[in-house]
Amino acid sequence: MSAPFERLAVLGLGLLGGSLALAARRRGLARAVVGGARRADTRAAALAAGAVDEAADLDAAARGADLVVLATPVFAMPEVLRRAAPGLAPGAIATDVGSVKGTLAEVLPGLLPTGARYVGSHPMAGSHHSGFEHAREDLFENAVCIVDASADPDARERVCALWRALGARVVLRDPARHDAEVAWMSHLPHLLAFAFAGALRAAPAQAAEVAGPGFRDFTRIAHGEPELWADILTANRKALAAPLEAVGAALREMTRAVEANDAEALERWIGAARSALAPGGARGPGPAHDTRRTPDGACGRAGRGETSRT
Repeated sequence: MSAPFERLAVLGLGLLGGSLALAARRRGLARAVVGGARRADTRAAALAAGAVDEAADLDAAARGADLVVLATPVFAMPEVLRRAAPGLAPGAIATDVGSVKGTLAEVLPGLLPTGARYVGSHPMAGSHHSGFEHAREDLFENAVCIVDASADPDARERVCALWRALGARVVLRDPARHDAEVAWMSHLPHLLAFAFAGALRAAPAQAAEVAGPGFRDFTRIAHGEPELWADILTANRKALAAPLEAVGAALREMTRAVEANDAEALERWIGAARSALAPGGARGPGPAHDTRRTPDGACGRAGRGETSRT
């Protein structure tokens, strides 16, 4: 079975880009996997780990690629693609791993040469660690990957096939719906963790000595990289407005119940919260999405030697 792509260029070799390159090369998803990074030591590390066949700077890595994956911070993606676009193979596909889609969907297609197509994607995978040294082949196994439902159908199917071959479960969303849902499911939890961690400055001096598993679970994501998360939260500020207002209202209500010594009201709140988190809850996450049928369309098999894992 032939590889789905001739030359796959991954521009940005941090945790996500490095893991994608490593998994794609080991699974034979392209005849050549090329890594692009600004730093020479990152390129050398990717070569030494066997994550890429070749490594170059960001501009050179994209030359001749029929698939380019943007894995830099979101704010850097337009300039990276603008510089890489002239060297892409005819009919190339560009995708990305950015966690905000609205702005990218507006800007990136116009940077591509005639005949090239952009398909936004966003794997819901990662950790509070960053850098190629934390890359791993199984990062996307059983992770949800959101792919742009409004993209060119043929290009979209090939991008879906890539993510399924990496072990991900694909769901389709248009950019606006993606940003609204991810604001609730990812960006708001991070923002709340950052807020709580910042508020710890007011905690008693030795409070950390009594921290248990609940504290560690809640604060794990507060270790995220400041520059990255400041970029994400500001880029998705419009979609975050409603979740922030809703959680602010909930906190105000619960504060009133605590101050009023109203245990019954708190019990109702906590019960409703648990119900929302249960599968099929009013607004909580439900069972795993089927990879072929989603509310915004189906992500069927792509042709040309797809390696599918569903």
